[in-house]
Amino acid sequence: MSETAGKTASKIKVATVWLDGCSGCHMSFLDMDERLLELGSQFDLVYSPLVDFKVYPERVDVALVEGAISSVEDEHKIHNIRKHTKFLIAMGDCAVTGNVPSMRNPFGPEAILDRAYEQNVATQAQIPCVIVPALLEKVRPVHEFVKVDMYLPGCPPSADTFYTVLSDLLAGRTPDVASLTRFGA
Repeated sequence: MSETAGKTASKIKVATVWLDGCSGCHMSFLDMDERLLELGSQFDLVYSPLVDFKVYPERVDVALVEGAISSVEDEHKIHNIRKHTKFLIAMGDCAVTGNVPSMRNPFGPEAILDRAYEQNVATQAQIPCVIVPALLEKVRPVHEFVKVDMYLPGCPPSADTFYTVLSDLLAGRTPDVASLTRFGA
């Protein structure tokens, strides 16, 4: 009997990550509906805000990263994710360009924290120092911190785009993202 007899082929390990964004990309990902079940039989979801995994795995084949980098915690996470991921996809306009989270850049983090936690409260005005991670001076897209293998623009990318990209990757093909985003797939 050969060494590989009786072994099952290991599935592709997929992670989804949510940094500074609205979760719209993850909602669109879920909008694949029954197609997600079809694809899910071909991969293992090893990390995601959609499941209860707390630690990013040592080896991930494909990571879909939603959101911009706006805090020290985000920066630490994205470096760890890149270190342990073969193929990283920046999904959605926040990850690709900084989009809405970067609207705070002209004001700086101190002014934003002051406005949110001091000026807009009726009682117990105070800037949190434990729960809220330290903010970076500027919100920036993922590629300014780590190498990105594929960009999936859109706010959010459509469920059809997610389905096509994941189907292609699972089949070992390189997705033609430009044609998907140009024609609104």
